[in-house]
Parts: sequence; structure tokens; C-alpha cells
Amino acid sequence: MNNIQVILRKFFHDNGRAFGSMGYFLLLMLVFLIGAPEAWMRPNLHQSVFVMMPTLIFLVIPLVFLVASGEIDLSFASTYALAAYVFALLVKAGIDPAIAICVGILSGAIVGALVGALIVFGRLSSLVASLGVLFLLRGLILVLTKSRSITMMDELEAHWVYDVLVGNFYGFPMQVIWATLFVIFCYYLFNKHVFGIHIHHVGDNYVSAEQMGINVKAVKIKAFMFVGLGAGIAGIFTTLITYTFFPTQGFGYLLLALAAVFVGGTPYWGGLGTIIGAVFGVGVIAYMEIGVIAVGMSGTWRQFFNGLIILLALLGHRLHGDRVR
Repeated sequence: MNNIQVILRKFFHDNGRAFGSMGYFLLLMLVFLIGAPEAWMRPNLHQSVFVMMPTLIFLVIPLVFLVASGEIDLSFASTYALAAYVFALLVKAGIDPAIAICVGILSGAIVGALVGALIVFGRLSSLVASLGVLFLLRGLILVLTKSRSITMMDELEAHWVYDVLVGNFYGFPMQVIWATLFVIFCYYLFNKHVFGIHIHHVGDNYVSAEQMGINVKAVKIKAFMFVGLGAGIAGIFTTLITYTFFPTQGFGYLLLALAAVFVGGTPYWGGLGTIIGAVFGVGVIAYMEIGVIAVGMSGTWRQFFNGLIILLALLGHRLHGDRVR
């Protein structure tokens, strides 16, 4: 019996941040269920969330790696659009959409690696440098597209990639399945793979990590590259869903994705992170976006509640972190 108690205590201790994020999610669901029971029982409401959540997951999970390494990236919102733009250009040029998807995702990863190299080798603040790249890329996209969208319904509607990636499987969005596989892969990568172990060490104490023989610069560049890759996947999935590339797409996810990271239990000071918690963080943000309106409040309240729950989550995780330390 004592052994079981020790095992359970260690389990809850190691996963405290994830359980905390799950608690915020369940509390939010309870509040919205009490506030609007009729609206909350409609399947269409939850289906609309399931369409939105995979995009946030592709953005948020890689950010967990980067924030845990002690860095931050704001440029992902423009990398999101750049990868989608590359994809749209190739499709309109007659390139097979499957090949265009691979090139679009690769372009996102390349941009992420370049941003990481700029910050690591230029010894710049990741917050300020990535903010500059955010506006640089967005301005370039707006200039190249002349602020015009690109529609690809004829090219994508009958192609097999649409059904495989964003079609419906007995009424269930396929992108949810792909996002689930992505979460499983990232959970292993973050908690079991040597890359994830290096991320933890670098974020906790990069000087100590260097003395252990870890290539800190390479680890950070890979983390930035992974963020770019995730942003590329998210941008292409969104473009597939709507059949359209918009020059402004992705910008609205900037603060939402960062909010999901922090609500999900990954603290801003590095060295710690949780993949499962980030998924619940995405759930909190996604349901917050529609829950405020569902209970009859004005949509202008969404930012207020997003800010409130971020502050409460950070305080809760800080208290938990102090207890662990």
C-alpha cells in the first residue's frame, strides 16, 4: 500500500503542471455548461472547436520546446503565412499539391532555422529579434501578394490530399487525427528522446549544459526550426480547410498560441514544460473564443478573460514550481 502511495505521489508530482492545466480546462467547461447548457450541448459548437484546435496544436506544441529551452519566438505567425503562400504559389503553378505541401513545410522549417541562427550567432534577444522578423516577413508577403488572397478550390477540391488531411471520417475532422499523432510524437520527443532531454538541460542552465558537452547553439537552432516547421504545417492545414490563402492569416494566432503555452503549464523562465498540459491549454483558449459568446456575453470580453486566465495560470504554476523546488 505504501508503495502505491509513493508511486501515485510521484506521478502527481511529476505531472502537476499538466493536471493544473486540465483543472483550468474542466473549470472553464463547467462555467460555460452552467452559463449556457443548451448551447453547450449542441454538437455543432464542439465540432467548430475541433476544426480550430489542430491549427493551434501545430503552433503551440513546438513552442513548448522553444520556451522550455529559455527562448521565445514571435515570428511564427508570419512563418505560418509564408509557408502557406509558398504552398499556394506552387499549387497555382500546376505543381502537385502533395509536393507543394512538402515544400511549404520545408520553407517554414528553413525560416525557423534562419531565425534561430540570427538569434544564436548574432547574440540578439529572441523576443526583439523575432518581433523584427515577424513584421519583416509579414510586410514581404503583403508586398508580394499586393494584399490579395489566392483561391485554390478547383485545384484542391478533387485532390486526394484534401480528403486525407482535412476531410471528414464519419463526420469527424481528419485534422484532429493528424494533430493527435503530432502530439504523441512530440510527447515522446520531449520526454524520452535525447533532443528533449537537451532542451530541458539548456533551459534550466545553459552554462551547465555546455560543460556537460551539449551543443547549446545547435539545440536552440533546432528548437527554432521545429517552431517554423509547426507553423508551416498549421498554415498549410488552414489553407486546405478554406481553399484560400490570405496574406493576413496567422496574425490572429500570435497571442492565442502564446497564451495556450503559458496556460498549458510551460513557464516563461525555461527548463520546464509539458506537452499534455499544452493540449489542455489549447482547449482552454479554443473554448474561450466561442464560450464567451455562447453564454450571451459580448465578444469584446474574450481578451479580458484570456488575460485573466493567463495571469491565474502563471500564478498557479509559479506556486507549484516553488513547491517542487
